[in-house]
Order: sequence, then structure tokens, then C-alpha cells
Amino acid sequence: MSISKTLRRLLMAAGLALPLAGCNTILLNAPGDVARQQGNLIIVSTLLMLIIIVPVISLTLFFAWRYRASNTRATYKPDWDHSLQLELVIWACPLLIIIALGAITWITTHTLDPYRPLDRIAENKPVPAGVEPLEVQVVSLDWKWLFVYPEQGIATVNELAAPVDRPIRFKLTSSTVMNAFYVPALAGMIYTMPGMQTELNAVISDAGEYEGFSSNYSGAGFSGMRFRFHALDEAGFDRWVQQVRGGDRLDRDAYLELEKPSEREPVRHFGNVEEGLYDAILNRCVDPRRMCMHEMMAIDAGKGPGRTGIEGLEARNRGDLRGRPYVQSAMCAAGDAPAAGLNTSLSRLAP
Repeated sequence: MSISKTLRRLLMAAGLALPLAGCNTILLNAPGDVARQQGNLIIVSTLLMLIIIVPVISLTLFFAWRYRASNTRATYKPDWDHSLQLELVIWACPLLIIIALGAITWITTHTLDPYRPLDRIAENKPVPAGVEPLEVQVVSLDWKWLFVYPEQGIATVNELAAPVDRPIRFKLTSSTVMNAFYVPALAGMIYTMPGMQTELNAVISDAGEYEGFSSNYSGAGFSGMRFRFHALDEAGFDRWVQQVRGGDRLDRDAYLELEKPSEREPVRHFGNVEEGLYDAILNRCVDPRRMCMHEMMAIDAGKGPGRTGIEGLEARNRGDLRGRPYVQSAMCAAGDAPAAGLNTSLSRLAP
């Protein structure tokens, strides 16, 4: 092979590799401890699988070349059909890889359980004594993100911030359809579902600005459902909180207006949040004229409201395979006068 041809091939290979230089490898080198451990798991799993993949591909190419039709020097054994040594190698190596992958997956599945409180903020760096997690309540809307900070009494739309080296406990739900909360620098994605709460524990180690988004398709405005995550030092986080406190009040009426579908919503700040708003969102009763899910389940569990002999459960239609009675709707006492607007007061029935 001539030198010029070799150089051309090397230049072509370099040209093909050049676009990879702009790739963001944050997934495999994340500043968050949980995300970094997940990235290490990907690398270790890939290397273990390459122990099998590389030899198989190499031998496949070698056999195709070695035993090609034009190679008359290759040994021809038409009656050969078995080799105990080859069988042991072919089956034992993949089995050992599967055992190793299974052990690693079992350990990391429990260690990186998103519901498990953190016991460290970095490798060989446990959570300092007396440090409590920062709680952030997350609601996925159509098509935007709402973040509520109950400790600070504030909320934001499409903007998230947290101090470095302090554990963060996310509690997540959705207003309508299922979404997936994902900040690659922080931790793996976790789903949000209406009427249900998921949890994610994570920590960020390096100050900076990172991207967050929804990784589960949720309709027309999905592509614009992104937000910025600011990792700040303690002083920077305190300044950010003070800045947010200059925003409007987020009460039930404001939330119901915010909940309406909108695309590419700009960042918004709410300096005051009505108490119990997140629980009302979770139980799907921000509008007080609707019965909360936990109240409905309490009635169901108690087999009726137990108030003045009124039976609160409806029998299912004949042939309904679900069988058990159900709560058809909220119940009102005779003295409950209707009122206009969201200030309507329902009599909550004790289980």
C-alpha cells in the first residue's frame, strides 16, 4: 500500500471523527454524584459486553476471510461437528458475563434507588451531619414545569435552582398526562403521573448551569418543555431565592390559569405560594368543588361516608368485572348552599 493512500485513509478517518469532538459527554462525566455513578455503570456494562462482542466480531471477519472459496490452503473438514473445548468457551464466557452484569445491576439498582435518601454527596464524602435535604415539589404541566419550594415558600416556572453539595429531595407529580423529569447532570430520569407521586433524591457537586427537559412525549408542545437548572453556592442560592420572592402570589386561581396548555412558556417567579397547593394538585382537587382523591379513597375504604345514614357508594352495573362499589362523586349535605366561583365550599365527609 502506498504512503499517499495510507495518508488519505487516515485523513478520512480523522474527518469522520471530527464531528464527535463537539459531543457533550455529560452523561458519562456528570457533576452530580448519582448521575456520575449511573454513567460509571454504563461504562462498566459496555466494557463487560465488549469482552464478548469484540472477539465474536473479530472471529467472524477472520473466518469469512480465512475460509473464503478462493483460499485453497484452508483446512477442509466436512465431517467435523463437535469440540468439547469450544463448547465450554462458547457457553462459559457469556454465562460469566451475565452473572457479572446481574450482580452489578442488583447492587446498583438498590444503591441508586431514586427513593433512597442520600448517604453521600460525592465519593468518600458523606452527607455532613445536620444537613437536611432541600425539598422541591415538581409538577409537569402542558407544556411547562412548575417547581415549588415549600421551605422557602416560593415557586418558579421553567427554572430550577439548588445549592451545591446539598442533597435535593424531589417530589413529583403531573397535572394531566405522564411526563418524565430529566436533568442529565443531576440524576436519571423519573416519571411524573397525574394523581401519583414519585420521588427522586440527588445532589449536584459543581456550580454551573445545566439543561433539564421532559424525556417522555406528551403532546404538541413537548419539544419546548425545557428548563434551566442553576447549581449555586449557598450565597448564590440565597440571592436567587430573594429574587424569586419579588414575584406574584401562586394561589389556586392562579394555578388553574397556569395549568392551561401553553407552549414555550417564559420563566416566571412566584414569591408566595398558597399553603397545601401541591397536595391539592396531587389529589386533583385544586378546584375545591371537586372531591380530593385521598378523601374519595378514604370513603371507599370505609365502605361509605357514615354520615346520617347516607350511603356514599354506588353499586356497579351488572356484568362489570371490577365488581366492588365505587364513589360516584362528591356528596353534599342538604344545608350546603351553592356558591359561584372557586370559593364554593363542599362539606367534606369523614370516612
